Amino acid sequence: MEMRKLFSVCIQIVVLSLLAGCSVKQLAMNKVGDALSGSGTVFAGDEDPELIKDALPFSLKLMESILAETPKHEGLLLQLCSGFTQYSYGFVQLEADIIEDDDYELAEELRERAAKLYLRANRYGIRGLEVRYPGFGDMLKDDLDGAVALLEVDDVELAYWTALSWVGGVSLSLDNPALVGNLQIVEKIMDRCLELDPEFDDGSLHGFFITYSMSRLTGEGDPIENATKHYLEAKRLSGGLLASVNVAYAESVALEKQDRDLFVKLLEEALAIDVNAKQEWRLNNLLYQDRAKWLLDRVDDLIF
Repeated sequence: MEMRKLFSVCIQIVVLSLLAGCSVKQLAMNKVGDALSGSGTVFAGDEDPELIKDALPFSLKLMESILAETPKHEGLLLQLCSGFTQYSYGFVQLEADIIEDDDYELAEELRERAAKLYLRANRYGIRGLEVRYPGFGDMLKDDLDGAVALLEVDDVELAYWTALSWVGGVSLSLDNPALVGNLQIVEKIMDRCLELDPEFDDGSLHGFFITYSMSRLTGEGDPIENATKHYLEAKRLSGGLLASVNVAYAESVALEKQDRDLFVKLLEEALAIDVNAKQEWRLNNLLYQDRAKWLLDRVDDLIF
């Protein structure tokens, strides 16, 4: 149904663009932008990761084309930020990890590409926030606390993806001091999001902090204890149906502790999740279950 609606709107833009008057064309562009920015669940619920890997770039480029005509379309800016972030991680960075042992040079090329895609996503996120708060990007550098204080509950989704794309780019660019310096901005934004909406997206913020707690620049308490609190909360909010929660805790805490039993248990639990239990998480779970299998195959190399 969603795809039929999208195609219908795309036909409308072709027809309306033939009509005289910029206002009519702008209206058509906005309608296409609305349809495209609401089509994310079509990909998230798919059962074929390879199909989505091939299809998503076309969708993202189409959104960029429409955005060129409607540069302040908040829905498109959000979808481009989240879409490029998810594509970079799910289909570029993870592939680099898998092939590294067999082809190190290609893996490094993929990581370089992933970093660029993350930063591309981040630029769209910043643009989206600047639609709501003009000059927000400069404020993050000149008055970080003041900028973050502007964010409200309705901004959490866009702010979350903006920060997540940023940390993704930084994690693959540790040889770039200027970029690494932006981690302070990421922390402030994510902390603000957690303060505003701790249950956002069924525990996504807690899922982020599972990993980030182990290496964050600031923060009190024991990193493992903090990560464990976020793990338990993420698992509660997701009903235990997100494989990514277990994989994140396995790769951060279980590996840090070199706890083989915990590592294997977490990954086996991730693999036991029914990917059809929640359709909108199907693609996410399939990707993380693939990673769980890969990690289990490497357990002897990872835990001594």
